[in-house]
Amino acid sequence: MNKNKIQIWLPLLLSLSMIVGMYVGFNIHDNIPGRSFFYREKQRPIQEVLDLIQQHYVDNVEMSKLTDTAIQSILEHLDPHTAYIAPNELEQINERIQGSFYGVGIEFDIFNDTLHVLQVMKDGPGNKAGILAGDKIIRANNQSLTGPKMTADSIRSILKGNRGSQLTIELIRGSQSIKKTVVRDMISINSIDVAYMIAPGIGYIKINEFSTQTYREFMWALQGLKKQGLAKLVLDLRGNGGGVLDEAIDIADEFISGDKLITYTEGRHAPKQEYRCKRPGQFENGPLVVLADEGSASASEVLMGALQDWDRATIVGRPSFGKGLVQQQYDLSNQGALRLTIARYYSPMGRSIQRSYANGSKAYYQEIDDRFSNGKAVGQGSVYVDSSKVFTTNAGKKLYGGGGIHPDYFIPADTSLFQAEVLSLYQTGNLTHFAYEFAQQEQHMLHQYKDAKAFSDSFHLLPNQWKQFEQFNQKDSLHLSSWTINEKAFVEKTIIAAIARMTWGDEAYFISLNNKDPYLEKALQLLRK
Repeated sequence: MNKNKIQIWLPLLLSLSMIVGMYVGFNIHDNIPGRSFFYREKQRPIQEVLDLIQQHYVDNVEMSKLTDTAIQSILEHLDPHTAYIAPNELEQINERIQGSFYGVGIEFDIFNDTLHVLQVMKDGPGNKAGILAGDKIIRANNQSLTGPKMTADSIRSILKGNRGSQLTIELIRGSQSIKKTVVRDMISINSIDVAYMIAPGIGYIKINEFSTQTYREFMWALQGLKKQGLAKLVLDLRGNGGGVLDEAIDIADEFISGDKLITYTEGRHAPKQEYRCKRPGQFENGPLVVLADEGSASASEVLMGALQDWDRATIVGRPSFGKGLVQQQYDLSNQGALRLTIARYYSPMGRSIQRSYANGSKAYYQEIDDRFSNGKAVGQGSVYVDSSKVFTTNAGKKLYGGGGIHPDYFIPADTSLFQAEVLSLYQTGNLTHFAYEFAQQEQHMLHQYKDAKAFSDSFHLLPNQWKQFEQFNQKDSLHLSSWTINEKAFVEKTIIAAIARMTWGDEAYFISLNNKDPYLEKALQLLRK
């Protein structure tokens, strides 16, 4: 009898236990906002629309592109720096952040539908395989690299590959056709363009961005200069759009003593986080000048803000970009990523680096162009100052808020150099092409100069050579004969720097460009006092 009762009640007890368990589980689930017992999440309208298009739309639609467009449209209503990164763009961006990739180790350009090797990285895979500057690569792994449809991006995708993988290339050298086998290896993307002694006791370091390797590169450069008698330093951050914040903070730590605050971040969902000095720096006392312009942004501005707030450096140039927003990168299911703004940067004294974007992204970026068109880039630096936000350093220097870092010494821009025809010259690639051919044809003459500095100090294009350059550009309807003296001088200086680069390497390019540079002349004047 008892056995029969157990057989009857046991299934009921088990069922009751299951129901109670489900109720308790879903009750816990109900604590999540918007959830309830047996809740089934509804699709959002945006997903409903995409699904309906995919299922019922009259024509074929590439849904990935449509999704990308929808995401971009949403983000346009946020700040200018929250961004969606499509899958095909993410790899290249990550390479810049990591500071390396696997490939061949050559710098190239495309002239007349043909890949020309401009430079070969010293001790890189291409150098070891015997590739030379001036070679024309026509095929790689039996795939043609010539023709009007080839782009720099498509060529890079062919040249890059896994570490240790082989690439068979066919190249033309003079009248010879040659085959080479290259074993791909790590290629470093240098964030330090150049580091050298620009004058007795005065060093110069130019940082183009902040990657995960920048602090290490910076320390190598600094140690090398110290061995050459470094006592004073020029740090060039012009055109440096930022990058990895931690790298900029580590560099700031090398200049600022004690446990001083370098920057802090704070946001609606991100509690205040302070970044402070952690160790004795390698250059805490020597005179320091930092060069900046409207291309200096984000991590560059964090570094400059800390140096300026603590009276550690003199800033020379023009107001910086004004980007003080912190982005967190989130990976997405389509192999893309979302860089979402989660906080703001502030200088040690509480200056907000971010300028206003209240009028939308278009007006936000247009403001940079307006600095040149309305004369702000050639007038006094005070035109950018928000006088309602005044900060005073320990040394009594007045600093201003309102976004960006304002220089201590303002260097006006020559706006004639930003005219449409001058900019078009760079877009055509003719300047690089002309410099490349000149370097190839005049190798014997160029190597008579001791080095790039000697070359840039004394070399000028002869009238017939400038005439050749003018004719070189006529096919693109660029008429250089009507240019001003300043425009011609600027372009000639850039040509000479490009020739120096193709003859003596990357550092030679910047050494040549620095010759008679107004920013550097002011920096050297201050450091020699």
